[in-house]
Amino acid sequence: TVASAEAGDLPAPWITAIAHDLQAHAGASLVVAGDHQPAVVHALAHAINDTLGNVGKTVIYSEPVAANPVNQTQSLRDLVTAMTAGQVQLLLILGGNPVYTAPVDLKFATALDQAAFRVHLGSHADETAAHCQWHIPESHYLEAWSDARAYDGTLTIQQPLIQPLYASRSAHEVLDALLSETVRSDHDIVQAYWTSQQGEAGFAAFWQQTLYRGVVADSALPAKTVNLQPAATNQPASAAAPAGLEINFRPDPTIWDGRFANNGWLQELPKPLTKVTWENAALLNPVTATKLGVANGDVVELGYAGQTVQAPVWLLPGHSEDAVTVHLGYGRTHAGRTGSGLGFDAYLLRPADTPWFGGGLTVSKVSTGYTLASTQVHHSMEGRNLIRVGTVTQFTADPEFVHAMDPHGEEISLYPKVDYTENAWGMAIDLTACNGCNACVTACQAENNIPIVGKEQVLKGREMHWIRLDRYFEGEPANPTIHHQPVTCMHCENAPCEVVCPVAATMHDSEGLNAM
Repeated sequence: TVASAEAGDLPAPWITAIAHDLQAHAGASLVVAGDHQPAVVHALAHAINDTLGNVGKTVIYSEPVAANPVNQTQSLRDLVTAMTAGQVQLLLILGGNPVYTAPVDLKFATALDQAAFRVHLGSHADETAAHCQWHIPESHYLEAWSDARAYDGTLTIQQPLIQPLYASRSAHEVLDALLSETVRSDHDIVQAYWTSQQGEAGFAAFWQQTLYRGVVADSALPAKTVNLQPAATNQPASAAAPAGLEINFRPDPTIWDGRFANNGWLQELPKPLTKVTWENAALLNPVTATKLGVANGDVVELGYAGQTVQAPVWLLPGHSEDAVTVHLGYGRTHAGRTGSGLGFDAYLLRPADTPWFGGGLTVSKVSTGYTLASTQVHHSMEGRNLIRVGTVTQFTADPEFVHAMDPHGEEISLYPKVDYTENAWGMAIDLTACNGCNACVTACQAENNIPIVGKEQVLKGREMHWIRLDRYFEGEPANPTIHHQPVTCMHCENAPCEVVCPVAATMHDSEGLNAM
């Protein structure tokens, strides 16, 4: 049936239009629930796809890709119960950092200390390693042999790019050492497993072809016929949201869940939309901030599920009202010399039952004057039509409307004009596709060995990125349109860097390309 009433922030006409659109494309549409949504929302998405006849067309079901598909939160809770009861004699942690990332109400670190013998395999001596008697350096995945499944079940044999740089071990090697009396490399372990699966006859050819192709031929899981359970569409009504604001937990755009906190390139990479570097903040809509009486640079105490942390405020136009977003990954104590002690630890607010969002957040102002290092205003180019925006209708009526905003002046150069008789090269960026992720910024930094300068120097405008992605808001602060403007080396036909370079390190080639 078509929705006829408003649901939350979504107006009824919008919901009705979406419903009609889906019905008009039954069997060729797709409804996807967000990764952070609870099980009930995923169940409803499956039910809608089933009702639309999408199953077997745009939706394919198969056996789970995970080797042991269980409720991971409940499994972790069971482990905590066993450790607290003194039932765990040996705990082997293969990768991960649960002391830092586990839901705060599980009190994982306290329970871990009750296990008799604790071994941690990890790439860094992190918070979890600090609670273990043994820490084993883990080989990077680019240093190790392994195998894995893709989302559709397709198998691949993972090949290393380099030999391990240090005396490290992979998870395969650690487990094999516990189960076998023979010391074997991860290559031998993986190859022996696949020999047992394929048999000796013809194995050499299978191995070579699989490594060459990158995947095990015809290994995708077959489609599976499933039936919708009635309970999926008979969910109880949601309980009334508790008083207070909504809190949203999200992985940080640059350092993710904290695993990349010691990477200086990613710490200094401006985050999308906020352009904040070197730490996280509590993000609020300006309208919500006005209600709370807070502004950029204020420090607030966030209270949720019986826990509190203090965080600086950053106002983000377009953010949902009456909600606060905090990014995970900061507040590390054992990240390394670059990543330790930066930002606040949002995991200290994150309970097991509402790991991604929940209601009942309280916000109280603690102090003012905290300075966040945001790069957006460091290269102000006001007074020029840097962002030239229009619609398809405008372009159809006047294809030259963009040039009319700020016409090009006469070209002036110290170099004689070059007439290209064959190829002429340049660079074009699709601004309708760019979402401001900043991946190109850190890729350029890595390629050109550009150093980081740290928060103190970023505050002085001394970041050294060769590329930047400016962000502009258009419209009301509560719900603006957002525009991304990449400012890159465009390999200009008339490049200013060529004129000023004292050693001719950058020059033009015969095909019109600015060669660095």
